[in-house]
Amino acid sequence: MRERIGIWLLRERADDVGRLLEARLGGTLYQGWEHTASQKERFGRVFRDHSHWVLVMATGIALRIIEGLLLDKRSDPAVVVVDEACRFAIALLGGHEAGGNDLAYRVANAIGAVPVVTTATEALKPLVVGIGCRKDVSAEQIEHAVRHALGGRGFDTIREAATIQLKAREPGLLRFCEHHRIPLRVIAAEQIAARAWVTRSSEWVRRNLGVEGVCEPCALVACTRGKLIVPKTCLDGVAVAVVEDRLGS
Repeated sequence: MRERIGIWLLRERADDVGRLLEARLGGTLYQGWEHTASQKERFGRVFRDHSHWVLVMATGIALRIIEGLLLDKRSDPAVVVVDEACRFAIALLGGHEAGGNDLAYRVANAIGAVPVVTTATEALKPLVVGIGCRKDVSAEQIEHAVRHALGGRGFDTIREAATIQLKAREPGLLRFCEHHRIPLRVIAAEQIAARAWVTRSSEWVRRNLGVEGVCEPCALVACTRGKLIVPKTCLDGVAVAVVEDRLGS
């Protein structure tokens, strides 16, 4: 089924956020304050015109707006909620069935937010894989490098992959993540620079990207309470680091 994204803004102050989302994700932008009818009533009329929704508002307001509209998790649209400060992109509804988890990552990467996914399957996966790569490396090269770094661990233990913004559209990386159904988390260079510690810095990366490294800080930024269990390892133009989420340890 063709994806149809709707973006609903609660207040005029979120207009810049909405227009940025529209530009980067496509879809239809609704400016909820523009008409006299209640926003809940107007939203209800168009709720099922879209397969995916991005609601720019507080989660409590989002829950009130969608109250009474849900029928079945196999047919309801996915809903992602974004706060007006663009701090978080929360997969509220349809995480698996409707693609809400994937949309949360796409929204987060588009605006520099943190994706929030609460479905149990993802929560039980302990590993975050940081990936840096040369331009135009293949998905196969990335797969071999990640497999090498994982050792005997399976791809099904990976919660997400993380890379620097410059590599967000690298075709081989995108194909690798899509093939293995691994969400891709994009980390801004400024965040990496603020988390500058690496086991082994790269002169090439410093000269060309302005940071000490990519794979290790990306993985550590994506999993702040995690422990680096596989330091930077390089294979065929791909650098990989593995961080394990150790809740309570």
